[in-house]
Amino acid sequence: MFRAIGNFFSRLFSWIVAPFAAIGRWYTRRGWILRISVGLAFVLFVGLNIYFMVQTQIWSGFNPDYVAAYEFDKRDTSAGARLANTGENAAETCSPSAIAQVTADLIDFNVDQNAWISSMLFYKLGFFGIDWDSTPFFDNKASFQRGVNQTVRRTAVELVDALGRVRGTSQIDGDLQKARENIQFSEDAWYFGLNPFGPKTPTPSFYRTAAQSLRSFNARLERCDAVFDSRADNLMQFLDRIAGDIGSTSAILRERSENHNGGWFDFRADDRFWFAYGQLYGYYGLLNAARADFRDVIAQRSLHALWMDTEQQFRSALNITPFMISNGREAGWIMPTHLATMGFYILRARSNLVELRQVLDR
Repeated sequence: MFRAIGNFFSRLFSWIVAPFAAIGRWYTRRGWILRISVGLAFVLFVGLNIYFMVQTQIWSGFNPDYVAAYEFDKRDTSAGARLANTGENAAETCSPSAIAQVTADLIDFNVDQNAWISSMLFYKLGFFGIDWDSTPFFDNKASFQRGVNQTVRRTAVELVDALGRVRGTSQIDGDLQKARENIQFSEDAWYFGLNPFGPKTPTPSFYRTAAQSLRSFNARLERCDAVFDSRADNLMQFLDRIAGDIGSTSAILRERSENHNGGWFDFRADDRFWFAYGQLYGYYGLLNAARADFRDVIAQRSLHALWMDTEQQFRSALNITPFMISNGREAGWIMPTHLATMGFYILRARSNLVELRQVLDR
């Protein structure tokens, strides 16, 4: 029996090595010019693959408590409020928007502190033609980044349509409009594409431009040359959009959890999990920022305790960072069900958002 097992693995190893041995024999029989050219191409290919693998595994700047660095609790005015002049000839200043600041920083986190995985060539090529999202390898960071980017896209829309203008009849802010246009660009564009055919501007360039536009808006707001309308109905609408966004994600998690109970062998479960995690990661910071931007409204409606509890629900969900995502049955006893757990935290956070909205609507 042991001899048969040994013969099987010997033949399997020979079958795996055979193509490489044939390539090696072909390579040694070629001229030196061809060998140098092929060798350089091989080294470049291996180097780019190593770079791709490293970038997917190193999450620079990842910190679930990243909002602490902003010190929003020290802000004592709502966004757009005029600040008292400190001298006779001092220029008029206004309070900047924490929401715009966090949104720009989330973009920076995605494309500057880290490589944007979804538009990298080797991510687009896949694993021998198989989409990386359909494998258990090298796709978690891409899904997380897309979840964060979803929060940025939603916030950019709200900044243009409501927060960055006075009611619905005022002029749209130019910087916010540019930010929205650029952040809505395709998430997987590389330097060259087939549809349409030809050279392209890669995705990270568009997102960096969006971040610059958001920072430009905040600089103008600080000079009182822009508007941030921190009314209760705008806050209520912003909470509605967040609740709707994560509610859609909870439905995706439920569908995957109920219909694909593959445990550790469900290779799409990690994509759903890390996308949801990225959303909660982004919205956790944006809710902290909204508390600073709508400070007066929250104080007037006595929402501080409920708001802090909502933020805590988002932060608690960020403690779920399993080494390996499993989509087991809810009644199972071997393989855990991380998707159902994440869905539970999302629904708790969403219920708090709905309660905040109801209090604001009274």
